[in-house]
Amino acid sequence: MENKLNEKQTTYLFGVIGLLFSFLLGFFLYPKVSKKQAIHADSILEEIKSQFREEGPIDGSWIELTKVPWKKFAYATDVYYGGISRLEENILVQYEFIADAYTGSLIDLYRV
Repeated sequence: MENKLNEKQTTYLFGVIGLLFSFLLGFFLYPKVSKKQAIHADSILEEIKSQFREEGPIDGSWIELTKVPWKKFAYATDVYYGGISRLEENILVQYEFIADAYTGSLIDLYRV
């Protein structure tokens, strides 16, 4: 009977130590994991180009590799500016876009 009590105490002690270790590990790693990380500009350009290619061939494209602060109303983030050109009815048409640097989503797309 004394052996079973010691096994229960040992199991309880390991459980408490494991819980404490997990809490401390989460506490110290959370700031590093939750930090915003920007997507590389080339990856964003490739995704936008693949969406444009669904409608037809692309003649050229560009993107600025430097993030720029951007704010509209209450929304503030860093963005990349870029552009794509292609032939539409034998006329060269250019589009410029603004893409969120952290999500890669298009914020604005307009024809020049």
